[in-house]
Amino acid sequence: MRSRAADAGFGVRDVSLRYGRRPALDGVTLRVARGAVAGVVGGDGAGKTSLLRVLAGTASPSSGSVERPPRGRIGYVSAGPGLYRDLSVTENLSFVATAFGLDRSTFVQRAEPLLARTGLAEARDRPAGLLSGGMRQKLALAMAVLSEPELLVLDEVTTGVDPVSRLELWRLIAGIAAGGSAVVFATTYIDEADRADQVLVLDQGRSLWWGAPEDLVARTPGIVVSAATQPVGLDVWRRGAGWRAWSPGATVPAAATAVVPDLKDAVIVASFAAAAKAAAPGGSSAAAARPAPEAPPVTPFAARSVTAGHAHAEVIGVDRRFGDVVVVDDVDLRVEAGEVVGLLGANGAGKTTLIRLLLGLLAPSSGVVRLFGDSPSMATRRRIGYVPQGLGLYEDLSVRQNIAFVEGAFGVRRPTSLPADLEPIADGAVRDLPLGTRRRAAFAAALVHEPELLVLDEPTSGVDPLGSAWLWDTIRSAAEHGAGVLVTTHSMEESDQCDRLVVMAEGRVVAAGTVERIVGGATAVEVTSERWSDAFSALDAAGIQALIKGRRLRAIGVSQDAVEGVLGRDGIRATVQTVPATFEEAFVSLTLAAREARAAQGTERR
Repeated sequence: MRSRAADAGFGVRDVSLRYGRRPALDGVTLRVARGAVAGVVGGDGAGKTSLLRVLAGTASPSSGSVERPPRGRIGYVSAGPGLYRDLSVTENLSFVATAFGLDRSTFVQRAEPLLARTGLAEARDRPAGLLSGGMRQKLALAMAVLSEPELLVLDEVTTGVDPVSRLELWRLIAGIAAGGSAVVFATTYIDEADRADQVLVLDQGRSLWWGAPEDLVARTPGIVVSAATQPVGLDVWRRGAGWRAWSPGATVPAAATAVVPDLKDAVIVASFAAAAKAAAPGGSSAAAARPAPEAPPVTPFAARSVTAGHAHAEVIGVDRRFGDVVVVDDVDLRVEAGEVVGLLGANGAGKTTLIRLLLGLLAPSSGVVRLFGDSPSMATRRRIGYVPQGLGLYEDLSVRQNIAFVEGAFGVRRPTSLPADLEPIADGAVRDLPLGTRRRAAFAAALVHEPELLVLDEPTSGVDPLGSAWLWDTIRSAAEHGAGVLVTTHSMEESDQCDRLVVMAEGRVVAAGTVERIVGGATAVEVTSERWSDAFSALDAAGIQALIKGRRLRAIGVSQDAVEGVLGRDGIRATVQTVPATFEEAFVSLTLAAREARAAQGTERR
């Protein structure tokens, strides 16, 4: 029989945690009900992982109380994600089954549906180390839910995972919650936090906000404004080609327009508001220890004249084959001086191969690749700044040594002054730095020779909203000074930071243009029901892909009549309406349509 505490849900109350003398959590409270999903957001050092470890029982708090089920009823996916890379998919699952004391018949009964739902059935004998990032995360999630836990704790399980795989993971998470489990997840993707019933915003171990996402937005203090040029005297962050700023009072600055904030704006404002409160007379001494968020200085660029229509990078009708496998198929791409082009696609879409073609690391099977009007060469590569997804830093070296190495490689004759935010930590090993700081160092290294073309592969992955906005400030500054920028991202919310988007699927370009042009008239079906879990279970059983968004569901690739038919047949009362699709939903629809077309053609591509 379940205890009354378990029936009420799980969580922590006034929890504090210290690592030696360093505080990791300071009086944090969180509660999640059965059948509900709670999100935790925050930047480097915010305390997300520490909180989840306390909740999962792998760390003991210094003070406060924790309510959780017995250890054997908790599913936990660490940021690791804790797979045995040399074991096969089935062997990983079998190991977990043994650890939880499941007999053979129970293991088979539970594992087979999980393999089918995760798309891992055909890879059951493949070593986990040979799986793609998205498949590894799905395996980790399957391992965590094999015991049918009462509480599921997920530490950034979708970070670095492509949008299609991320939605597949979210279908699994929604199904687990619909089955009655309580789910707590940490994320840096704000659009994912918007899927939660409740959101906890952490900053340096302290709680800035706990509540429903829509309430956080509605209670954003002051005014959020949009401006084409940087407002003076306000807390600011980049948003697309312009700026957002927070005015604590009711005054709208000149040349700015008040806007309705979204959740990303609200989370950023929460950090600024907390710092302002701590600095005010009467602010607590503990809160005053939190420094005000201050944007790192942008690395200066030499101003260049921008000639309209001048291409820094150009790909015309390019194919790339590996044997009989077509990886890039008749692709056209152009990056002009002064613009930011976003390159989007699921894993296996051909993005990385295309970048390697542009950098001259691969030769095309057919077609033309040009850099600055010439074929890729050592001379053209010297005019490029490149930040790979793995950052390309030597982790045993310091920031200063890494930058000195790049200076020597590019023949920079004058020593580069480090950005002010990197100077205090410039002599420590890179491996000891938080992710956001390592990404700032990678940017600084890529910019020391003032490149004319920036190629950035997932430059903000795993970085909190404010840190991401500051990195985009550097990117936009480069474009404004005449550099061309090609950037890949798995974060759909960053699509509005780009001037143009190019969407790839199955090796081909399936859409190009602005967000508005790509979404076009695409729609989704939104379902509002008193019990979202009942509606989700009915739609899932009917093969309709539905995803949670707070207390609502959204389905793509299906008509409103079909959704209403399923819910009506099962006697589920709900409000169903057709609504404009989000960019993420349009992107997924394009990708899935391309996969279906490839399957129909019977053409082998990767």
